[in-house]
Amino acid sequence: MKKLLSLVVLITSIANAQYSIKGTMTPPEKGDWVMLHKLQGVKPKYISNTTIKFDTISVGADSQILGKFAFELPNNAEPGVYRATYRNKGSGFVDFIFNKENVEFIFNPKYPDQSIVFTSSRENKVYSEYLEAVAKLQNKINAQQMEYLKNPSKDVKKAYKKEIDELEKLQENYENKSEGMLANNFIKASKRYNSSSIIDNMEEYVAETVNNFFKFVDFDNEALYNSSFLIDKVNDFVFYLNYSDDQVTQQKLHKESIEKAMKAITNKKVKKEIIEFLATSFTDKRNSEIVDWLFSEYYDKLSNKDDEFKQKKLDQLSVSVGREAPDFSWKEGDEELKLSELSDGENYLLIFWSTGCPHCTREIPEVHEFMKEFPNTSVISFAIEENEEEFNKFKEKLGGWHNAIGTHPDYKFDNEVVRKYKIDATPTYFVLDQNKKIIAIPNSIDDVHKYFKNN
Repeated sequence: MKKLLSLVVLITSIANAQYSIKGTMTPPEKGDWVMLHKLQGVKPKYISNTTIKFDTISVGADSQILGKFAFELPNNAEPGVYRATYRNKGSGFVDFIFNKENVEFIFNPKYPDQSIVFTSSRENKVYSEYLEAVAKLQNKINAQQMEYLKNPSKDVKKAYKKEIDELEKLQENYENKSEGMLANNFIKASKRYNSSSIIDNMEEYVAETVNNFFKFVDFDNEALYNSSFLIDKVNDFVFYLNYSDDQVTQQKLHKESIEKAMKAITNKKVKKEIIEFLATSFTDKRNSEIVDWLFSEYYDKLSNKDDEFKQKKLDQLSVSVGREAPDFSWKEGDEELKLSELSDGENYLLIFWSTGCPHCTREIPEVHEFMKEFPNTSVISFAIEENEEEFNKFKEKLGGWHNAIGTHPDYKFDNEVVRKYKIDATPTYFVLDQNKKIIAIPNSIDDVHKYFKNN
């Protein structure tokens, strides 16, 4: 009877076994909470939340504060990629593989991707080791390729070939080592394409890299889909690999890179979510030309498109590159002026700013001095103010500009014109063409300088 009871207890304890997820922040984050999600396409599944516990340890003669958190997952928890989020904005999360084992890691919350070290979990250790080893070898290969483009020689060719062979062996070793593991999916998909022989010119090198970027990525793979891998891969390709300082060239490169990505993706579910990710990214950048093109060229042709999502993005883009600037009027002395009727410039710089913004009061005079170099550009300054007193003093420094003011009895940012332009920070810049179509939205004064010097 005792043996039977012992067996029942053992079976029960196995059935109720839990897996622990433990994280240590060094130094700790200011907040005191962490949420756990399981990644499932673009819609993570909420699992749990916990608090951060602070601990002080001695390191030699010094003391160090650590932030620790822990989650428990039941025995039937689904394997996959999980995300521990500790901040609402920015890179405030760490992703890890869970596959029926305890997971422990240490990281710096300011630089989670670069600093994370797994102290427990074979899956994560193998994948992390792989990424580190591959990065070192790939850097050597890139260096040999760049050296050959500068100084072609047989020795560099031999060195390149040697590193390529080493990388092939390393890839094969880790694919074998991770066989049967969830990490194997990511190791295979992370394989980087390299030409078997060194390339003679930069144009061919760039073309080879771009054309083979998705060579080893399986967009039908559920493990990759239920992680950030596919989104990150497309993001790197569209926004980082294909880059130009020239705005016209950049738009062309964006379209070309998206076309290549769309050709690589045949899975309808994945394609829809990738397009929605790109549409959201370009909406955040107020790039209506690319968003309109994405919808007409790809999204509208999907059988599983979401019309509500599309309309929401279009509503957000009412003030963006390619759209006509919302009209408004103001008084200069006894004269009533209207933006749509201005005809004193080949193009226009519209600036929303405020005397209550110290950053603005430093920057606006600098812009005023800089724009003297471009007499064919008419400048409209729109001050967002509580009242006219400070604005009337300041505008004396802005001779040659059109100076408008917007107020509101309750909250100055609720001014009708300010709301039309969706202004939530100052200064905000818009460049308009002769017909008052928005042709650029510089993010900073440096971007204003760059735009007018290059166009």
